[in-house]
Amino acid sequence: MNEHFLKVKEYVLALGMEIVDEHPDEELLVVRDEERGIFDLIIDCEDPILVLEQLIMPVPEKNREDFFKRLLQINRNLIHGAFALDEEGRKVLFRDTLQLKSLDFNELEGSIMALELALVEYGDELKAFMD
Repeated sequence: MNEHFLKVKEYVLALGMEIVDEHPDEELLVVRDEERGIFDLIIDCEDPILVLEQLIMPVPEKNREDFFKRLLQINRNLIHGAFALDEEGRKVLFRDTLQLKSLDFNELEGSIMALELALVEYGDELKAFMD
């Protein structure tokens, strides 16, 4: 197992997050912290970067242009990471990347807190597009 993967796993546990799935061969964790609104956050050590990715919602069928415009506006205000689309353009994801070589606890915590803040600040607004 890579030292980066072990360090990331240690940080995740120190943050009090639940590891719901683990793939040491792929250096990948799936974590959850329901109190923070984090469900199945994928944390993937893809040396030289760490990728954090969580499914947020499906892309709404109606008002798509307004929805995409609003996502871009929201991205401008996010501290870390961004809302993005999956390769098929059907799902909205939160995605952030960090350098593994210099990764420290505070940096990972900041990215996770940015996801939490984005969900608190914009979650209801984004969900309203599904109505």
